[in-house]
This record gives sequence, C-alpha cells and structure tokens, in this order.
Amino acid sequence: MSKVTSFLHEVGVEMRKTSWPKSKELTKYTVVVVLTVIVMALFFVVVDLGISELFRWFLSL
Repeated sequence: MSKVTSFLHEVGVEMRKTSWPKSKELTKYTVVVVLTVIVMALFFVVVDLGISELFRWFLSL
C-alpha cells in the first residue's frame, strides 16, 4: 500500500511542475484541433466517394 501512496504523491509533485495552458491558449488549440478534424474528415469523405464512384464505373463496364 505504501508503494501506491508513494506513487500518487509523486504524481502530484509532477503535476504541480506541469505548465498548463491559459484559457486563451486552450481555446486557440481547441479551435485548431476541431478545424483539423473537420478538414481531415471532409478529405476522407471526398476520397471515399471518389473511390466508390471509380469502382462503380469499373464494375459497370
């Protein structure tokens, strides 16, 4: 049990050393991540539709 307590104490010490982002930075990073996810999702939708159409065209020959 002392190993668990020691571990949790060390985790607390390390968490205090962590540099946490300010609210403005966090908002900025969140917007970047959400926009990146949206762009990547749209990219993969377009690629998927293109490949699907290519297969439909190829199979209709």
